[in-house]
Amino acid sequence: MASNNYYDPADLRNFGKITEWSEELGTKFFDYYGKVFEEGALTAREKALIALAVAHTEQCPYCIDAYTKDTLQRGVTKEQMMEAIHVGAAIKSGATLVHGTMMMNKVNKLDG
Repeated sequence: MASNNYYDPADLRNFGKITEWSEELGTKFFDYYGKVFEEGALTAREKALIALAVAHTEQCPYCIDAYTKDTLQRGVTKEQMMEAIHVGAAIKSGATLVHGTMMMNKVNKLDG
């Protein structure tokens, strides 16, 4: 049965197949991706929470699904998840607004 949504949740299960049309680059991506999420200076739990916040700022429904599940499995609370999303939203909106200085500079040059 066809999905009524542009983003089909079943596609997330097929992510590994992305290597089929470019095996070398796909494999390198998954090697890198796996290495990034290994324990290091940050715990896997911390990395999953960061990934959840970034998934929301990037507005990737596949990533939101994956990292919601992952963070829950790592013991992250709903409150921590929402707080992380708010941190991401604050940075995203701040980054948008700070670029307003570029517009202000341009207006000042054109008015000058």
